[in-house]
Amino acid sequence: MTRFLASRLLQALFVLLLMSMLVTVLIALMPGDPVDLMLAGNPRATAADAARLKALYGLDRPLWERYANWLGAALSGDFGYSRLFAQPVPAVLLPRLGNTLLLLGASFVLAIAIALPLGVLAARRPYSLLDDAVNLFCFAGISVPPFWLALLLILLFAVTLGWLPASGMGPVGEEGWLARLPHFVLPVATLTLASVGGYTRYVRASMLVELRQDYVRTARAKGLAEGQVVWRHTLRNALIPIVTIVALEFGTLFSGALVTETMFAWPGMGKLIYDSIMGNDLNVALVALLLATATTLAGNLLADLAYAALDPRITFKDVRS
Repeated sequence: MTRFLASRLLQALFVLLLMSMLVTVLIALMPGDPVDLMLAGNPRATAADAARLKALYGLDRPLWERYANWLGAALSGDFGYSRLFAQPVPAVLLPRLGNTLLLLGASFVLAIAIALPLGVLAARRPYSLLDDAVNLFCFAGISVPPFWLALLLILLFAVTLGWLPASGMGPVGEEGWLARLPHFVLPVATLTLASVGGYTRYVRASMLVELRQDYVRTARAKGLAEGQVVWRHTLRNALIPIVTIVALEFGTLFSGALVTETMFAWPGMGKLIYDSIMGNDLNVALVALLLATATTLAGNLLADLAYAALDPRITFKDVRS
C-alpha cells in the first residue's frame, strides 16, 4: 500500500511538472503583452512606465528564467501575485476552488444516482420499450453540447418562466446558502444532464455482460430473490469497469464546468481559468490549470483504491500493473 501510494505520488508530481512547463510555454505564445494590456487604458503611461513594470513582473527576462524563478518560489509556497485581481494567487483560487468542487460534487452525485438505476433497469429488459426510452435519453444527453444545453435552460427557466436566476451565485449576507440555492439549480442541472447519459450507457453495458455470467445463473438456481441477484451480486462486479470510466470522465466533467461556469457566470475555477487566460494573467492561469490536473489525478487514484474495495481479489500489485 505504501509503495503503491509513493509510486503514484511521484508519477503525479512528474505530470504536474510537465503540465506547468506546457502551460507556461502556451501562455507565453499568446498574442499581446500583459503590461501593454495593463497600460492600454492609461493615456499618461510612458515607455519608462512599461519598462519598469516589465522588470517588476520579470517579463524582460527569458522564458526559461521566468519559469525557473516561478518554480523555485512555488516549491517554497509562494505562487505569485495576480495582476487581474491584485491579490496573492491562493487568495484568488481557494474560494473559487470551493465553488467548483461544490458544483462538480453535486452534479456528480446526481448523475450517478440517476445513471445506476436507469442502467440496471435497461440491462434487465434489453431491447424493450423501457430500454429504447433509456437509450434515447442517453443519446440525447451525449449529443447536446453543454453550452447549448445551458442556453436552453436559461431561455426556458430564467427568461420564459422566470422561475430561476440566469447567472451569478446570489447575494452573500445574512440569508446564506438558502438565497444561493436558486442560482445553484441550473448549473448543476446542466452538468448532470451532460454527463448522466454516458454513465447510464456504461452501467447498462457492464450489467449486460455480468447478467450473462455463470454465477448469476447459479444464484438464481439457489433461489435467491431477483433483487438480491441484481443489486447485491451483479451490480458490485459491474461497478469495477464503471469506476475506471467515471475516473477518466472526471477530467471531462471539470472541462465541462469551465463552459458551464462561464455561461452562468458562476464564480468557480472554470470561469477563473477563462478570465485569467483572456487577461494574460500567467500566475493565476498556471496554478488553476495545475489544480485541475491534480484533481483529475486524484480521481484516478481514488478509482484504483476503489478496485480493491469492490473486488478483494484485486491487489495493489494488480492495479499498478
